[in-house]
Amino acid sequence: MTALLLGALGLTLSLVVPGVLAGARWPDRAPVAAVALWQSITLAGVLCALGVVLAGPQELVGELGADRPAGAAALVFALVVATVIIGRLLVSLVRVSLRSRARRSRHRLLVDLLDTAERHGELPAEVPAGLRVLDGELPFAYCLPGRSPRVVLTGGALRVLDAAQVAAVIAHEQAHLRYRHDVVMESFTAFYRAVPGPLRSRAPLDAVHLLLEMVADDAARRRCGAAPLRGALALLGDAVSPDAPADLGDAAAERRRRLDRLAVSDRPSATVLLTLVAVLGAAALLVLPTVIVVLPWLDRALSAWPL
Repeated sequence: MTALLLGALGLTLSLVVPGVLAGARWPDRAPVAAVALWQSITLAGVLCALGVVLAGPQELVGELGADRPAGAAALVFALVVATVIIGRLLVSLVRVSLRSRARRSRHRLLVDLLDTAERHGELPAEVPAGLRVLDGELPFAYCLPGRSPRVVLTGGALRVLDAAQVAAVIAHEQAHLRYRHDVVMESFTAFYRAVPGPLRSRAPLDAVHLLLEMVADDAARRRCGAAPLRGALALLGDAVSPDAPADLGDAAAERRRRLDRLAVSDRPSATVLLTLVAVLGAAALLVLPTVIVVLPWLDRALSAWPL
């Protein structure tokens, strides 16, 4: 029964919940808590999968009334399969991390070679370390995370933005670097690639990418105000960041959502309430499958092991 419950919960978290949560609008008010909720949904899905693997063989042996050696064999089989699942996730995480760092390193070298910041007089009085300016008519900006981070602007961006808007854009990109949003995206990408195709959903990748943009928007708004950031967002083009998910969703729709939330005054009380509810929900999602799996399975495993 435990395996069936966990299987149903895992399928719901993998195939149903992502679409519902991705279509909701309340995460725009509390993006940090929403990211935490997405993380808990992903981890809870993994825990449910492990729970099915661990509890299923033991329950099957119990239903068949098999002897003690059969129970021990089922336990060993379950542990082997669980190890394979965990190993697959770790390998995926390592591959995504290594590829991302190699890609950023090449990109960083390229922007350093093409940097023309010294030829532009439109930069703020305090130019942050790691700022690079590339020649080009298209106005866009992005950042390159890592040990030697870079904030990249184009000459086109400096031509269409005023000083306050440039400062807001830089604050936005620095927030991405400071909060290590690249690590968050790497973890979601790794989980996405590790899960078999029929059981995975693209919604978490796109939703978390947008939420992280909103988190950076909030940091820039606190530092520079909403008006300069909103003006800059309306003028800038869509940069292809090295850490953006491949085949990103509707960029125009994402821009509209960000512009709309920047036009609305922040309501701290509502944000606090939404954050509290989301955090409690995230904690419950992690605790529920863990308690359902660990306690009954551990009892059966200990009784089945031939000691």
